[in-house]
Amino acid sequence: MTAIDSKNAAKRKVASLAFWSIIVAFVVLGLKLAAWYITGSVALYSDALESIVNVIASAAAYWAIQVSHKPADQDHPFGHHKAEYFSAVLEGVLIVLAALLILNEVWWYWRHPVPLEQPWSGLAINGVATAINAFWALTLIRAGRAEKSPALVADGRHIMTDVATSVGVFIGLAGAVLTGWQVLDPALALIVALNILFQGWHVIGSSMNGLMDRAVDTHEHMHIRDIISANCKGALEVHDLKTRIAGRATFIEFHLVVDADMSVGASHVICDRIEDALKAENPSVRVTIHVEPDDEAKLPKGTTAVPFA
Repeated sequence: MTAIDSKNAAKRKVASLAFWSIIVAFVVLGLKLAAWYITGSVALYSDALESIVNVIASAAAYWAIQVSHKPADQDHPFGHHKAEYFSAVLEGVLIVLAALLILNEVWWYWRHPVPLEQPWSGLAINGVATAINAFWALTLIRAGRAEKSPALVADGRHIMTDVATSVGVFIGLAGAVLTGWQVLDPALALIVALNILFQGWHVIGSSMNGLMDRAVDTHEHMHIRDIISANCKGALEVHDLKTRIAGRATFIEFHLVVDADMSVGASHVICDRIEDALKAENPSVRVTIHVEPDDEAKLPKGTTAVPFA
């Protein structure tokens, strides 16, 4: 499979997962609304409210992924990769909004406690929804990391938060039914709201980091350096290696020092070899190489050149 075929296959996979995420979100929302309707539990209401956010966020993620896969054009010569970060920021904002709505509902129920109706039936339905969410969240996170899709990862993490809170709600409501302590219902909803607030802040912060051109982590930086080192036969050294992440794409640039007597054609062959090796590892990588003759190479202040064997 060529790099282009691999890239197109990844595009179809991400788009398909984003579409099915909307369908799954609607199914889970229906189940959780049924659980809340049967029981009248504010904790289950809070769980269902977060699922409404899931539907909206999944639709936003699907739109963002479609936009991010558009090829570069005259107005966006570097592509549309960062569109996914906007979706992730929106999802974070919606999570925070859901938490505030839950807190408002908690305040009302705290002052006017309502006995639960058919609690075990409602918990059983909610349990099925939680199991579906857990499977789908793991699927999205794994695929999002593999395909370098911030929107899928954010969606998966949000759903996994929903799973964690749903498990807590299940355990807490079961305890409320067994002990008769009705106050546990709004108390659980309060805990759910605070957890959602924390997760929403995390999603927003992570997405803003991407919009600020965050570099790859140290492990990946060293891996990129090793690939360059293994494919730069004929060059003397490299310096000023920089990276930045924009959605699925990783932008890499560095200065490659060659012998001053080397021809342009020979140095171009080295650059092509390095670029091909980096793209073989990640088809969405974008590489910029500045070639310098050894008698004019100047290191940026505070950096050290890395020689190649």
